Amino acid sequence: MSFLDCTCISSHSQVQSISIEEQYEDVSHQCSSSDVSPCSVLTDEDDITDLSTDPAHYQLLSQLGRGFNNLSQVSMARHILSGRLVAVKNTNLDECTEDELLQLMNEVLLSRLFRHPNLLTSRLVFSSSCQLWVLSPLMSYGSADSLLRSCFPDGMSESLIAYLLYGVLRALEYLHRMGYVHRGVKASHVLLSAEGRVCLSGLQSVYSLMKDGKRMRAVFDMPQHSPSLLPWLSPELLRQDLHGYGVKSDIYSLGIVACELVSGRVPFQDMPPTLMLLQKLRGSHCCFLDVPPYPLGDMGALKVSRSGVDSGIGESVATGSLTRTATAERPQSPAPKNHSATLHNLVQLCLQQQPERRPSATALLTHPFFRQVRSPFHRAFSQFHPVFSLTV
Repeated sequence: MSFLDCTCISSHSQVQSISIEEQYEDVSHQCSSSDVSPCSVLTDEDDITDLSTDPAHYQLLSQLGRGFNNLSQVSMARHILSGRLVAVKNTNLDECTEDELLQLMNEVLLSRLFRHPNLLTSRLVFSSSCQLWVLSPLMSYGSADSLLRSCFPDGMSESLIAYLLYGVLRALEYLHRMGYVHRGVKASHVLLSAEGRVCLSGLQSVYSLMKDGKRMRAVFDMPQHSPSLLPWLSPELLRQDLHGYGVKSDIYSLGIVACELVSGRVPFQDMPPTLMLLQKLRGSHCCFLDVPPYPLGDMGALKVSRSGVDSGIGESVATGSLTRTATAERPQSPAPKNHSATLHNLVQLCLQQQPERRPSATALLTHPFFRQVRSPFHRAFSQFHPVFSLTV
C-alpha cells in the first residue's frame, strides 16, 4: 500500500491517493556540516524511512496525548521487527470533515517538502482501513510544556531556555527562508529528543507566503482552531486588517514562548478571550516578575526600543496578565526571580508591537543571550535539574 492511500473515506468526501513527488518539488536547503549546533544533531534513530508500512509490525505501548482537534491519538510504539521506538499519530479519517482532511493532506505534503533537523516531520505515512498512520522519531523528553508541568513548575533556567529557543529559531529561520510562516509556535510544539535535539512541531498551522510563483509580503488567512492559539498569536495576525501579517508574527510568538518558559505559565491565559484580544491590540504585554538587574545598554546591532510605547515587557504591571493566581497545571513561582539583561532584551525585541521593529530569526540567532548555547546537551541539561533522569 502506498504511503497515503486514503480511499476509505466516509461517503461525504473522498481523497485520492497522493504522490508527493508529483505535488511538490523538494527545494529545501540541506544544512551544512559547519552549521551544526548541539540542539540540532541528528542520529540514526531519527531516520525511520526504512521501517515497514504494515500496522501489524507495530506494537502500541502507551498513549502520549491527543491532537488535531482531539481527532488524533499520539502513541509510543515499538517496531517489532527492529525493536525501534517511534511516535505514531493515528487519525480516523471517517471522523474528519473535508476541511480537516485537506489540512491533514497539507501537513503530510509539507512533511515531505521540509528537510531540517529542528523540524519534526513525518517521513513515513500510510493508511490501514480508515486509519491514517503518521510516524515520526520519538521525542523521548516530550514537549517543553510537559517539562514545565512535570519538572519546572516555577520556570526553567536561562541556560535551558536558551538551548530550546535556539533550536526553535533555527527551525523558524529555515521555514521563513522557504517562504512559510508557522503560526503555531508555543511550548507544546517544542519537543526534545533523548539525544538533545530540539524540534518544532505543529506543521498543520504552517501557511505559505508564495502565490503564483511570487512571495507575498503579507497574508491574511486565520489559522484553524485559532482560539486555542490566542495567547501566542501576534497583534497583527489577530487584527486581520488590510496590512495582514508575515514571518515576523512567528517572532512575536517566540517572545511569548520565552515568557512561558521563564514563568512556567502561559501569558494572558487567565484572561477571557475577548479581553486578551483587546490587551494585545492595545499593546499590553506579559512581563517577568522582576526588573532588569542593570541597564540593558547597547546590545550590539540589536537595539532596545526607547519609544516608551513598544518596548515590550515590563510596562503594563497592572494588567490582568500579571495575576499571581496559580493555574491548576502550573503553580506560580512563589517569589520574583532575577533574570539577565540579555533575556529581557531578547523578549523586548520579540514583543515589539510593530512587526517591522522585530528582528528576523536569522538576526536573533546572533543575540548575546544565545552565546551560552555551546556545551553538549547531556552535560548541560544535567546541571539544569538534578532530578531529571537522562536515561530514557
